[in-house]
Amino acid sequence: MDELESAAWTRFVAVLELLPAALDAQLQRDSQLTHFEFSLLTMLRFAPGSTMRMKQLARATNATLPRLSHVVSRLGARGFVERAPSADDRRANDATLTDAGRRALIRATPGHLETVRRLVLEPLDRDQLQALAGIAAAIGRAVDPSGAFGAAIDGDGPEPAADGDRTDDADRP
Repeated sequence: MDELESAAWTRFVAVLELLPAALDAQLQRDSQLTHFEFSLLTMLRFAPGSTMRMKQLARATNATLPRLSHVVSRLGARGFVERAPSADDRRANDATLTDAGRRALIRATPGHLETVRRLVLEPLDRDQLQALAGIAAAIGRAVDPSGAFGAAIDGDGPEPAADGDRTDDADRP
């Protein structure tokens, strides 16, 4: 790497390491949620009927089915999510956001957005924000050339070939 590449890379790595920890700390402190749990609840909130197939939710949150199953069980114990066999495919399970989960998400959102604004948006001017959007899109295309992560959110992405991505009992309660 030349000097500019090295500086860009090391600063980017610092952001990759520090930002998730800061987001987690704020959400844990204020809402007793992890950033992953917040993201999962958000995905369900904007899904039709606040329900997603577990496999689709795993793709949308970049999680393996075993990890997702564990987190959904934990959120289910808190009354935030319900898991049930899918109405259209009994071999699969759906996760549904409950009213309690929606309320928890609504309570958590203002503090989370304030943290995102303070740590990411406010330090940048409009030109830098535009550049960041372009940079994130370019890196996103490089790390996800098939567009599976973004398409999973829309519900029509290709099937990932990740370890732990099974349609059998991995997503069963």
